[in-house]
Amino acid sequence: MATNRTFTMIKPDAVRNGHLGAILAQINAAGFRIVALKYTQLSTDKAGEFYAVHQGRPFYDELVQFMSSGPIVAAILEKEDAVADFRKLIGATNPAEAEEGTIRAKYASSIGENAVHGSDSDENAAMEGQFHFAGTEVFA
Repeated sequence: MATNRTFTMIKPDAVRNGHLGAILAQINAAGFRIVALKYTQLSTDKAGEFYAVHQGRPFYDELVQFMSSGPIVAAILEKEDAVADFRKLIGATNPAEAEEGTIRAKYASSIGENAVHGSDSDENAAMEGQFHFAGTEVFA
């Protein structure tokens, strides 16, 4: 059953390139309600822990270095069918394949620097949200 919450991170490339406000505005305009928001920077250890599912893959070390290279914005978003709707809003991982108007089509520069993370399942959305936020930091 689909839930009404998902998790996102606006990645270091998008923050560094000044796209934070525009991305948050696009999320808001798409009908998502922000129930938790945090501007922070991941250590290499925390980035490695978050992306542990990819450990052993050729891109893992580069991903960990990139995700710890600068500030990110982590958020829990709420909307009916949140995971699927957010995946549609952000577009394909490869910005060259992302539909026009999606966040990645507008703000990503490559597969590696693709502006934003979006949970791929309800279960991962819950785990990823809990990784970044204490219960007292999430508002209904």
